[in-house]
Amino acid sequence: MILAEDLTKHFDDFVAVNGISLDVPTGRVMVVLGPNGAGKTTTVRMLTSILTPTRGRALVAGFDVVRQAHEVRRVVGVLTEHHGLYGRMNAHEYLEFYGNLYGLSSREARRRSDALLEQFGLASAGKKRLGEYSKGMRQKLALVRALLHEPPVLLLDEPTSAMDPESARMVRDAIHTLRSSERTILLCTHNLLEAEELADQVAIIRAGRIIRTGTPENLKRELLGAPEFEARLGSSLNGWTPDGLPEGVHLTGQGENWLRFGVEAPDAANPRLLRRLLEERLAVVAFSEVPRSLEQAYLEAVAQENRQEAARV
Repeated sequence: MILAEDLTKHFDDFVAVNGISLDVPTGRVMVVLGPNGAGKTTTVRMLTSILTPTRGRALVAGFDVVRQAHEVRRVVGVLTEHHGLYGRMNAHEYLEFYGNLYGLSSREARRRSDALLEQFGLASAGKKRLGEYSKGMRQKLALVRALLHEPPVLLLDEPTSAMDPESARMVRDAIHTLRSSERTILLCTHNLLEAEELADQVAIIRAGRIIRTGTPENLKRELLGAPEFEARLGSSLNGWTPDGLPEGVHLTGQGENWLRFGVEAPDAANPRLLRRLLEERLAVVAFSEVPRSLEQAYLEAVAQENRQEAARV
């Protein structure tokens, strides 16, 4: 649904995006993760035919972003960093106006906008001028506008910025609901918890380049190594040493009443590991995987990139 090859954008001598390639199939949520200034917004603007690439090409829903810009704009819903709301209009007037631009009748635009305003908790503010809206309300209304014409591709740039926790939760729940076999979502954020919750695929972008891409679990494995499991004991170790551990298992840490292991193939190795611990008469009261976050993987990816840059210098 979204295909980009060597997508590049220069502004005079400044390279904002440098050779980005993406392949996002139908029904997936791709999260582009990176700090402010990394090139996320510029990438979205090229994918929505707002900016023309300096080099490379991109297809959105099968349409070329340069040669078929009108078709691209028709099939995407976009939430940008700057919403472009018309402060003197109320929500109903604003959404009817945009619905007409998308080819909806006034009646159909009103039907869809009423349902979306209700979903995002804005129904009671439908007659209020947009200039009176809070930042969070403006963000939610901009998302309603992006969804109004039921697009097959959603491009969301920082969808929960400026929102209070309750509103941010509402938007993330909506994104979960919007997942379908017929819709693709590309979401740009620097919120690592949000990325981990929503992403089917993650692309880590830094200084205009994608430095890592994959599923959250694959990135954790590639960047952080084998998963770790911790055994909590009901008594002290009393000098026990980890001899004769199963193949693919190694001790990574221990305390007075706990042991931590790196396990290459948990499905095969964990039953043997537990059996070994029980044979040693260790009082295992809990055995669980040590949580690893996308944040840890992201920070490791950036650290590796910094080391590579330092080595090149």
